[in-house]
Amino acid sequence: MSTNQFDSLDAAYVPDPAVEIPPLIEAFLTWLAERVPGFDPAATRALGAELAAAQSHRIVDEAARHNLALTTMVVAAFRLLPGEIDRHTLLRRALAEPLGEQIAQGTRYALDYAEDAFGTMVAISKAREEHAFGAGFTFHRAADDDREYLLEVRQCFYHEVLKAHDAAELTPALCAFDESWIGAIDPDRHGLTFERPTTLGLGGTHCPFSFRRS
Repeated sequence: MSTNQFDSLDAAYVPDPAVEIPPLIEAFLTWLAERVPGFDPAATRALGAELAAAQSHRIVDEAARHNLALTTMVVAAFRLLPGEIDRHTLLRRALAEPLGEQIAQGTRYALDYAEDAFGTMVAISKAREEHAFGAGFTFHRAADDDREYLLEVRQCFYHEVLKAHDAAELTPALCAFDESWIGAIDPDRHGLTFERPTTLGLGGTHCPFSFRRS
């Protein structure tokens, strides 16, 4: 991928799935190929594309198109990885590690230099809801004021696609991708806290994303 697109995270950040997801998929496949003998990225791409075609009715917008490609690539990798290894841990690491530090640095930089870190983090979240996730997700804002932003993900596109492929147990691997930016939030330094005690993938009724001024 080119330069670090997450370096420019700030309140004006507008996610572009067409720019951000293909490099994530390539990094995911490369990470697995470098660590799992015999893993075939080309076969995984082909199977992922086949699985995505079977779920093409879920493409309700451009964000869904790219989110579908990512999710079915995870299913394809799970199916093609050797069964005797810990595939769940491998997939979690393959999604989170390649770009994890890049995302953490971008988030930390945005919050360190923001005039209002809470407002910046809420603006980034809202931009991701609209542009990175899109109409394939269902959101509810339980609170949205100057002290709290309490977002509930009531339908997760990733989870629905995985369920359709009898692979709902892989949802936590996609949830783990958020840990990079979550870990960059320092309540003492940035004046905000974040909590996500559960997710749909972990058996919750929804995914709570709770931002609060501290």
